[in-house]
Amino acid sequence: MRILFMGTPDIAAASLEALIDAGHTICGVYTRRDKPVGRKQILTAPPVKQVAEKYGIPVFQPKTLRDGGEDDRIRELAPELIVVVAYGCILPSSVLAIPAYGCINLHVSLLPKYRGSAPVQWAVINGDAKTGVSIMQMSEGLDEGDVLVCQELEIDPEETSGQLFDRVTALGAETLCRCVEEIPKGTLAPQPQDHSKATFAPMLNKEMARFTFEGEAKIIHNLVRGLNPWPVAYFECQGKKIKVLESRVAENTANTPAGTVLALKPLTVACGKDALTLLQVVPEGSKPMDGTSFAAGRRLKAGDMI
Repeated sequence: MRILFMGTPDIAAASLEALIDAGHTICGVYTRRDKPVGRKQILTAPPVKQVAEKYGIPVFQPKTLRDGGEDDRIRELAPELIVVVAYGCILPSSVLAIPAYGCINLHVSLLPKYRGSAPVQWAVINGDAKTGVSIMQMSEGLDEGDVLVCQELEIDPEETSGQLFDRVTALGAETLCRCVEEIPKGTLAPQPQDHSKATFAPMLNKEMARFTFEGEAKIIHNLVRGLNPWPVAYFECQGKKIKVLESRVAENTANTPAGTVLALKPLTVACGKDALTLLQVVPEGSKPMDGTSFAAGRRLKAGDMI
């Protein structure tokens, strides 16, 4: 099929590679503009652009599609289908109407749950047992289109959002290719979403990363998992930020006050309910280390308040 692809980050690059490998003709790629990356702020192309350039596919990076400035170019590219994966720009009705088979979007949740920009992270933060991917027909609303295909994926209770994202990326590319093959056959039955059951997954921010041990251990543990690799959950100790990369829920049978060090090997801290074992932390200004080494460096002992 002749496809116009729109996407920006790694998950979109994986889907683009999969469509190319499946033998589809990619007539062009739309992606966001290059941006400075890293401490040296080196201007870097988005992952999708890097894939497109590798295969000699034309790349377009307009600031917006909403002003109609790209409509004529898209018509000239003559796509049969537009595929969107984490593009970051809204497609107006004028663009949605161009391809004969319409526009489809890969969304990494089981719609209508977790519409929005961070569905994988929020599934982990909320302690969900499963997530998945949805391929939907695009409409002008945010992730509101009819669903063509859904594929579920179980979430391991110790899995971070970064680890889950890798698995969701692979599942998404596979499901997308399968869906694209079925579209011209007319075998898919679009299912309208139940908008009354919609939930939203807003962007993450650094402000939500701070926690205290007053909370329930399970909730803190899920926050640690969900905010890894970014922005990384942290607590404060002796006026310094201590990021937590890996944790486990433990028991606090004595109902010791929250913030009390219960054990050092491994470092375990009482919470408002149960306790949290800190397996890997990053003290402010230091490299990652196991919790026991951190406790030794701070000369913590059982019974201390962290």
